[in-house]
Amino acid sequence: MHRIQTLASLPQDPTFDVVVIGAGGAGMAAALFAALEGRQVLLVERTSHVGGTTALSAGTTWVPGTRLGAGVNPQDSIAEAARYLDNAIGTRTPSSLRQAFLEHGAEAIEALESTTDVHFRACPRHPDYISDLGGSTINGRALEPVPFDGRLLGELFPLVRPPIPEFTVLGGMMVDRTDINHLLGMSRSVASLRHSAKILGRHAADRLQHARGTRLVMGNALIARLLYSLSRRNEVSLALETSVERIGRAEDGVESIDLQQGDTQRTVHVRGGVVLASGGFNRDPARRQAMLPGVDPEWCPGAPGHTGEAHSLAEAVGARYGEGAMSPAFWAPVSKRRRADGSIGVFPHFVMDRAKPGMLTVNQTGERFVNESTSYHLFGLAMQKLQQGGQNSVPAFLICDAEALRKYGIGMVRPGGKGLAPYLADGYLVRGDTIESLAQSLSIDPAKLAETVRRFNANASQGVDPDFQRGSTVYSQNIGDASWPGPNPCLGPLTRGPFYAVRLYPGDIGAATGFTTDANARALDAAGAPIEGLYAVGNDMHSIMGGVYTAPGITIGPGIVFARLAARHAAARAARNAPRAEPAVALGKT
Repeated sequence: MHRIQTLASLPQDPTFDVVVIGAGGAGMAAALFAALEGRQVLLVERTSHVGGTTALSAGTTWVPGTRLGAGVNPQDSIAEAARYLDNAIGTRTPSSLRQAFLEHGAEAIEALESTTDVHFRACPRHPDYISDLGGSTINGRALEPVPFDGRLLGELFPLVRPPIPEFTVLGGMMVDRTDINHLLGMSRSVASLRHSAKILGRHAADRLQHARGTRLVMGNALIARLLYSLSRRNEVSLALETSVERIGRAEDGVESIDLQQGDTQRTVHVRGGVVLASGGFNRDPARRQAMLPGVDPEWCPGAPGHTGEAHSLAEAVGARYGEGAMSPAFWAPVSKRRRADGSIGVFPHFVMDRAKPGMLTVNQTGERFVNESTSYHLFGLAMQKLQQGGQNSVPAFLICDAEALRKYGIGMVRPGGKGLAPYLADGYLVRGDTIESLAQSLSIDPAKLAETVRRFNANASQGVDPDFQRGSTVYSQNIGDASWPGPNPCLGPLTRGPFYAVRLYPGDIGAATGFTTDANARALDAAGAPIEGLYAVGNDMHSIMGGVYTAPGITIGPGIVFARLAARHAAARAARNAPRAEPAVALGKT
């Protein structure tokens, strides 16, 4: 890989076969696939890091029909996955795009597995999110990146966007769910003690030489693997802290882009195509106002680079947004806290707390309003729907008793029940010795909250939730507590004071609305015709899920698959337009 340290080092009017705008998961995959086709690739990123929001995520990648998936669920099939998506999405998106994803998914993953250092493993149990629909399954479709040793990246390691700090421990040690279970059980299990000692020792050694841990898991592992694979390809050039100012379209399609870095400008000619992978519209103030009214950008836990500027450039050459999605964005309940450096930490409440026994969520009148064990997307949508209907559910309050706090933690507060003072001092965590005193601290009617908890406790003791059916599906039970002795892994009463609460907000975790494309990820114009040489992948592409969060990893999985389709199509266009391009600039390999 050639790292372009300054844009001035590029000659005037350089030519590449494929230019990728945005170095998140989908963009890096597109660059890698184009390099595998033997094309000269320029990967442009406006920030100083690679990885985008993928680096902050769990890295789960939903692709049915893979060899890896068959290892844990040999009974699954593409036909069943198609049936599930049809049931969940209906006519919100063209079935032809979903079919293209399903038909080419396994080969995209296999291409990475067999020719690069990007490797996955099948999750032994990771259900589809709408698990009561026909065609859903409990495993075999969700893949997770294999942990990666960041030390292999050498001087490139600092380029990987660090994870959300609140998702790490001990000053930058990444942990996944397996690690957390071992860390919590190290005093009760020899196997857990060994696992914990190994990762803790590794982290201690890391901190002698690095600003954070180099044992990378989840989204950081996926991004590091993509970067490591790109670093071994001479066909790839990487330009960081570089913005795209214009996309040039001629009669035959897209032919150039204008780049800016400081006071330096360059026009880059493109033989094959430009792949939009800038991460979506979520940090574009005007588009947020139009599509996410009333949603504070401070609630968004995504990476900072998806400003929407590339979208305006694409629209200027004829690309158009898709329509008909259930929601323009994907959602999760989040809590927020100001960090010591003044920035705002935003914590998505995915799986670790809200569906566990001893917890419930109420609105500002002290009433439950949602199945706490539903998917985080539906949870966020429920908050907004009620708020728009006049029920004050923003912020809502996630409440737990002392035993639940000790066992599971709550938001940024770690399990164990220790070190609460700073969270209480700044108001992130609210405490009450009784439910009534907690209600007073939250400005809720004490009698109303007490009645809500009383009813919840009575039902939870029986393992039922007649109000919202919490814990009634395979998905919801999977994010409960399998070790809970009660009849329902998601339901347990709140009995032991003191009681605690954190405030929840609906946070947009990614764009569902993006540019309409064909099955090769070519952007379409207002007449539905493809714009030659312009592609959209990842969150820049209108989601094939139609704003429905069908399963874990339904942004990263399609992002990778359509990145391959776009790269292959652009590579073929480059081959038709001219002989293989020579490297645009002679730089040392990094």
